[in-house]
Amino acid sequence: MRKLMLLAAVILLLLGQPALAQDSASGTPTRVVGTVEKLDGDTLTVAGKDGGKQTVVLTADAKVYGVEKRRFADIKAGDFVASGGVRGSDSKIHAVELRIFPESMRGIGEGQRPWTSKPEYGVMTNATVGTVSQTRAGGLVRVKYQGGESEYEVGPDVPVLAYVVADRALLKPGAAVVTVASKKPDGSLTTARVTAEKDGVKPPM
Repeated sequence: MRKLMLLAAVILLLLGQPALAQDSASGTPTRVVGTVEKLDGDTLTVAGKDGGKQTVVLTADAKVYGVEKRRFADIKAGDFVASGGVRGSDSKIHAVELRIFPESMRGIGEGQRPWTSKPEYGVMTNATVGTVSQTRAGGLVRVKYQGGESEYEVGPDVPVLAYVVADRALLKPGAAVVTVASKKPDGSLTTARVTAEKDGVKPPM
């Protein structure tokens, strides 16, 4: 029973962070959010909002992604995107944020599931864009994912961000970062992917 409860907890953590989930050979997925204190070789020290610090070891082939602002008009058919939204009283999903992923991140967290950031009516959708159209309320994005399809409205004030391939130069002191690391039995953290602030644009935290 205890093993089943632990497995369920791990699955819930992964579902809550679909845009950031990454393959982990072993260890417990652990979300690390904050600002870079320093990068010493492969060791990244991150300072959290609560003043605590976490040390994460980057794998030799760890990928670093930056974040750039985009417009709704930049979304096109074939893009792999992630959108957190809220299902309204009209039964439609209204996007709160939308992220466009590079080809190297295609398929991450694919599917639709509850969005833990909005526990009551939140919906997270990671999928491939089918069509994009304009509406009076802003825009409508129709997407397809393995096993289903969906659509959501994107209002004019909804932030649209693009994840772009970068390098460790972004991991400088003071930069906002987020990663899902693998926590080993000894408490050490290792990650193969970090998303970092780029030109003042911070990743969703």
